[in-house]
Amino acid sequence: MLSIEEISARLEITQALTDYSTAVDARRFGDLDRVFTADARIDYSAMGGIVGDLAEVQAWLGEVLPAFTAYCHLVGNHDITVDGTRARTRTLCLNPMQTDSSTHLLGLWYLDAWTLTDDGWRITARSLEKCFDARVA
Repeated sequence: MLSIEEISARLEITQALTDYSTAVDARRFGDLDRVFTADARIDYSAMGGIVGDLAEVQAWLGEVLPAFTAYCHLVGNHDITVDGTRARTRTLCLNPMQTDSSTHLLGLWYLDAWTLTDDGWRITARSLEKCFDARVA
């Protein structure tokens, strides 16, 4: 049986994963400060992105995402392991991205390491595992 602390951790982590998607989809990259630690290592290279810390990734997102006319993130299938003040997650993301001339449907897994901070659960390391990249239009 899950303890109240683990249930709380799982709910907070799931909310933070949703907060990530909301921040990126709304182009409010500063909101990612509430999802990642400042020194988090973020590796988007499996899908053609950069590897960097939070500030570098926020700047990069601001540079590359305007090339897309529309995009959104749908996250689910949360596999969460909590161990005290640390956690690991593997989360499915479906991410359609549209330009003026094409639409790509990206399927990937977010692989995250978490720590419980004074401000709540934050991602300390993120990498991606590619599932698929399909041109649909």
